[in-house]
Amino acid sequence: MRALLVSFLVFWITAIVGEVAAQSPSQELARLAEEYWQENLRAHPVEATALGDRRYDDRLPDNSQAGRAREMQRLERIRGEVEALSATSLAEEERVTRSMLLEVIDADLAVLECGFADWVVDPLGGPQIRFLNIPSMQNVTTPEQARAMVKRWRAMGPYLDTHIANLGSGLARGRVATRDQTERVLEQLQETLAQDVGEWSLLAPLAQERSDWSASEREAFARDLRAAVVEVVKPAYERYHLFLRDEVMPRARSQEQVGVGSIPEGEACYAAMIRRHTSLELSPQEIHDIGQRETRRIMEEMRELGTVVLGTHDLKEILSRLRSDAKLYFGTRDEVEAKAREALGRAREAMPAFFGILPQAACVVVRMEPHEEKHSTIAYYRQPALDGSRPGRYYINTYAPETRPRYEAEALAFHEAIPGHHLQIAIAQELRHVPEFRKHTGTTAFVEGWALYTEQLSDEMGLYSADLDRIGKLSYEAWRACRLVVDTGMHALGWSRQQAVDFMLTNSALAENNIVNEVDRYITWPGQALAYKLGQLEILALRDEAREKAGARFDIREFHDVVLRNGAVSLATLREIVTAHYERAAASR
Repeated sequence: MRALLVSFLVFWITAIVGEVAAQSPSQELARLAEEYWQENLRAHPVEATALGDRRYDDRLPDNSQAGRAREMQRLERIRGEVEALSATSLAEEERVTRSMLLEVIDADLAVLECGFADWVVDPLGGPQIRFLNIPSMQNVTTPEQARAMVKRWRAMGPYLDTHIANLGSGLARGRVATRDQTERVLEQLQETLAQDVGEWSLLAPLAQERSDWSASEREAFARDLRAAVVEVVKPAYERYHLFLRDEVMPRARSQEQVGVGSIPEGEACYAAMIRRHTSLELSPQEIHDIGQRETRRIMEEMRELGTVVLGTHDLKEILSRLRSDAKLYFGTRDEVEAKAREALGRAREAMPAFFGILPQAACVVVRMEPHEEKHSTIAYYRQPALDGSRPGRYYINTYAPETRPRYEAEALAFHEAIPGHHLQIAIAQELRHVPEFRKHTGTTAFVEGWALYTEQLSDEMGLYSADLDRIGKLSYEAWRACRLVVDTGMHALGWSRQQAVDFMLTNSALAENNIVNEVDRYITWPGQALAYKLGQLEILALRDEAREKAGARFDIREFHDVVLRNGAVSLATLREIVTAHYERAAASR
């Protein structure tokens, strides 16, 4: 009997080992890619909701120290298993997946290792803004979804209390936000708390008609959601306001110490953020120098175009007139929105001549909501929901329209929507042959480099209305070149906030209020601003090389499809993909 039992155990163990061994490298990679993505959705439930995955509508991320430690352990484990898979044992497409999985995991780890949660006070994407944006992406059509929303709203109080505790931990270690960022968030909190809670966007879902619900279901939702805001969220906002006012502000960093390099472990953090956002191995000084060269080149083009449009070659006069001539600025919010819609309409019509792959998801223009517009960027894009319930959205800032230049509106629309972010992101979401994580994550330098590339491409597509709008394109390109200079200047080379503002005033036509908002964004998000220009330069270089290899056979549609059909890969991987495609094409001729 014992011999029979031993034989059975040996057979059972052998079968299990054989099954594990039978897992091919391809299957193992697919399993790890899916595990990473599913765990990523679980760890970032609001992003899951935004994508149309409703499984986690009732929760917020675990922002506790213990939660972050668990997340790092999980990522490090998956990374080790991916690294153990030999690239030579995988097919070409799978090697791209392996490379990108390592890339996104390293990016996630870099953010966690920098410990931003312990010191960043964010006027652009902090919880005081992010929470108020959730209703625009979380619709409620069933009583079950209503209960999930109430539970998520009630989780906002504990989340903010943990956020306060994290900032307190940072303070104890000499890691603290800047004064300007803190003042902005305090102002946002004051403005929100001054409103009647009935005006808060968190209660906007109650206005939706739900005639298919019973009266008791509608009443319960209204009662419970209002109670969550009044009893939990508003008091938490008040506690956050008091903490920032009484604890952070007295110790906040001055305008002379805005860079991440001025906090403990800041130098290593900035190096990690450069790698994360650019996917390149460049030093701050190398990037700074590239920015200086690009800024000088673009400003010379600005002089040449200024001679044609404004009748002067003097750069200072050109920039002064662009900033001071009221006729060059919008008069109303409606004009800002109408210009955006008109520009996108022309871009939609022109796309088929320049792109073979086109997205199915639509893109619509949406005004930023009052709770964020005052301190937000000029515009931003939000991806479509995967289930088709929400299109891509181009959010346009219509606040103070008299400060919004008409001549920049077209370049802005092309960058944020079509053929920029919407085209690239919606195409990636609709890819069929890649793991899910590659459809929704990727390298910042690819995403933002593509969008900046399309500002120039739009000129080649004939989309700009006049030379004045091309001046706007040049100003925007100069703005991105300036970012290389001021981001590295502040975070690595000891620049003050005012030095950064002054440099951008001298080398772009952006209005001063926009420059101030932008500089504060770079302070809050170290390294992110480097992605745009570096990514654009690489895409342009690859296009030149592809054109040289293909000669008369070069097709711009083919080039764009090669660039876009793999998702937002790293710049090194993109170079491998494009180079291999055109080498195969040359060999087949």
